Amino acid sequence: MIIMVCYAVPATAAIAVYALRKTNSSIKGKTDYYLLNLLLLGASIFGFVDHLWNGELFLISEKPLMDLALGATITLTVFASWGIIVALEKAKATKPTIA
Repeated sequence: MIIMVCYAVPATAAIAVYALRKTNSSIKGKTDYYLLNLLLLGASIFGFVDHLWNGELFLISEKPLMDLALGATITLTVFASWGIIVALEKAKATKPTIA
């Protein structure tokens, strides 16, 4: 029995990133990974609220693989967005200023 929890995929990723941030000294305290954590939490909260709003919070899914695929797509979109944000910020930081 699988329930409709496409929001569980980004929530699981958020927990994994949080654990990584707390245990890996090379990324500990880096704001890039804190931002990733916030984006993943936002995605999972959005999914949770959407399911709650539509009364589908704990319904049994007819297509569990589609729910997992949606959760994976949401999570990959968050990672891609995060990567673009980080790349743009690094490019902005290294851009020479003209006086």
